[in-house]
Amino acid sequence: MSIFTKVFALFCISIVLMFYLSLQTNKITDEKIELVHKEKYIQASKELFSYLINGDLTLLNDRAKKLNYEKKSVNLKDKNIKIIYESTISFGNIQILKKDDMYMLYMKYLDDEVSFYDLSQKKELEQKEHLNYLIIADILLLVVMLLVILKMLIPLKNISKAIEKFGSGDYSLRLDESKKSDEISKVIKKFNAMAQNIDNLLTSRTQLLNDMSHELRTPISKAMISLEMMEESKYKKILKKSITQIDKLTDELLEIERLNSNNVTLDIKKHSMDTILAEAFSKMMIDNEDEIEVQILTLFECNADINYLSIAIKNLIDNALKYKEKGNVEILIDKDIIEIKNEGKPLSKELDYYLETFTQEDNSRNIQGYGLGLNIVKRVLEYHHFKLEYRYEDGKNIFSIRFHI
Repeated sequence: MSIFTKVFALFCISIVLMFYLSLQTNKITDEKIELVHKEKYIQASKELFSYLINGDLTLLNDRAKKLNYEKKSVNLKDKNIKIIYESTISFGNIQILKKDDMYMLYMKYLDDEVSFYDLSQKKELEQKEHLNYLIIADILLLVVMLLVILKMLIPLKNISKAIEKFGSGDYSLRLDESKKSDEISKVIKKFNAMAQNIDNLLTSRTQLLNDMSHELRTPISKAMISLEMMEESKYKKILKKSITQIDKLTDELLEIERLNSNNVTLDIKKHSMDTILAEAFSKMMIDNEDEIEVQILTLFECNADINYLSIAIKNLIDNALKYKEKGNVEILIDKDIIEIKNEGKPLSKELDYYLETFTQEDNSRNIQGYGLGLNIVKRVLEYHHFKLEYRYEDGKNIFSIRFHI
């Protein structure tokens, strides 16, 4: 749940509670006022009704004024009038009436009838209205506070989106800085400074690797030309293999840099698996093609960047050729999966260990380095959302790429 949602939810809860408390307060206040006036009118009616029985209207009016009562005509047929108390006496009756928020005393004896209104109610109504105004003001204050808080949180939302985009590889992203000196403005300035430093660092690293690659290419090319001019010997083969490995390592370093930068744009298109495999073979330097057996049980298509996916498959085939102990490397294509098999000892550690850069496997003869090949496979498949699996079966190491997971 976002901060905006939480703030809005708290605001709604506060408003609901405020309305509920307002209604309950008004209800309790009305009940108390009604009870007070009911008791007050009942007590006063005992004395005032005696004057009405005696027909002494002058004394009745004088006594009503002393009680702060005022005469008020009443239409008993009015539908808005509610009787909250009634007492019947011989030839007459006493009623306490309520209309809107006003309470009145109505008395009738024979043909004489009179009604009074307690003037003190005006002050009570004013106090009640004042309380309602305060509640409304409180609600308006809550609304203003909500708007202010939301306005303050908008920059945080922008910062969150910026961090997400920045993490996705948009290193040129910067936030608009304001002239304010609050904490959020300081965070924005710090973010921009951090983003600039990271951008400069990545640019410098990329430039350094490009420069290193360029500088390495020249001596490697010269060494390869010089090798071609040398007579065939076992030392020439060893030297050529070493230079080829250096050239391959240089390419892999640049490739892993592109993949780790999170700034790779894939050219996703639908390709048949035999086309992707042919592209992988074209990137390889195979001394003996008879060492590879391809079996296609079910040919299928997948959406992928053919360049990067073929690099991943090529690296798996290279490892299978490099570390096989006997027999041929088998490639099987069947139902959304490609398997690459070679005969040899099983991996002694979990697959994740070999997916890191320059991991090594100890054996009785030497230390085999797995270099960058499997790490590139891991990165490529992560970008495509494909899955790399490993199992050891019938004396064979089997690496599989599952295309639909």
